[in-house]
Amino acid sequence: MIGDNKKLCSIKQILAVLVTTGILMASSLSFAARPLVTDDSGTVGKKTFQAELGIESSSRKDTEDNVEVKETQTELSGVFTYGITNTIDFVFGFPYAWKKVKEDGETVFDANKFNDTSIEVKWRFFEKDGFGLALKPGISLPTGNDEKGFGTGRIGYGLTFIASKEIEPFGFHFNAGYSYNDNRIDERKDIWSVSTAVTYEVIKNMRLVADIGIQRNTNPEVQTSPAFGLLGMNYSINKNIMLDAGYKFGLNKQEADNTVIAGITLIF
Repeated sequence: MIGDNKKLCSIKQILAVLVTTGILMASSLSFAARPLVTDDSGTVGKKTFQAELGIESSSRKDTEDNVEVKETQTELSGVFTYGITNTIDFVFGFPYAWKKVKEDGETVFDANKFNDTSIEVKWRFFEKDGFGLALKPGISLPTGNDEKGFGTGRIGYGLTFIASKEIEPFGFHFNAGYSYNDNRIDERKDIWSVSTAVTYEVIKNMRLVADIGIQRNTNPEVQTSPAFGLLGMNYSINKNIMLDAGYKFGLNKQEADNTVIAGITLIF
């Protein structure tokens, strides 16, 4: 009980930080961009096409019933955005993943396949004096093979509320989301998430970024929600090309221990 109470207090503290940041923001608009998990309220602009290409490599180690379990995953992702209007974006994303699980050094699972794809629409419905609000509804399509450990096997849907505020040279971003995780793999269906990010333009075109977030556990037998922190940077070579790199780490055992992130964003 003491351990559970400590975990509950830790989750409450994380949520308090995230929600407080969101409230403070509501008191010129910047873009969060890769490698952050937290989205920004900005849109790419009418008839503008943006391609975000990235790679993430994560690892997680735990001990279950005196057996050391190590999980590793590498994921290539493509997120393609098209500006329907100046305030509405159409977003399509697909990931390809390699997964491996070892128990006491022996490989018990090793496979690679496409995961579920996503279709989203971002609508920036308010913008004034560097403060922006947006809604991002979306659906996930069961393009992965759930029987092989990739995807959920059913269509899911969700909605994310996004707020962004710029106080140069800083940018602040806040997300609160809900998704209905319909699935055939015995996962929890009602999933909430909260995250917040800060960016700092240390020199022209180069920003340092930090992110923190928490999401309800999809495992119905586990109450502790995965929580993460992230540190990284991005650099705009010019108005059409941006490079990024980041390090994401678990704040509890339900999140991957270490994740290295790198990518490139192209705007046409």
